Amino acid sequence: MKIETVTVGKRGMIVIPASLRKRFGLYEGDLLIIENHGDGILIIPAVAIPVEAYSAERKAEFILSNAIDEDDYKRAREEVIKLGLNPDSIKHHKTHH
Repeated sequence: MKIETVTVGKRGMIVIPASLRKRFGLYEGDLLIIENHGDGILIIPAVAIPVEAYSAERKAEFILSNAIDEDDYKRAREEVIKLGLNPDSIKHHKTHH
């Protein structure tokens, strides 16, 4: 393991040596996780995953498709109506019997 020294610059900026950036596939703008390890700092490459914002229709699909029995399905239909939607117009899988 090769040890390298870096200097802390303005606003705490450091430059990660090119050999390490190449090894870990780091590019400008990439996210990193910084962890306090008591006697040191651990820097780990991070991955950002986009979050899906669910529409009322998509929420209704989940509600209806996840009903476990007939009573639950009736409650699910009521929840969909509270969302201002017609349960019969939502494409979903009716998994209960």
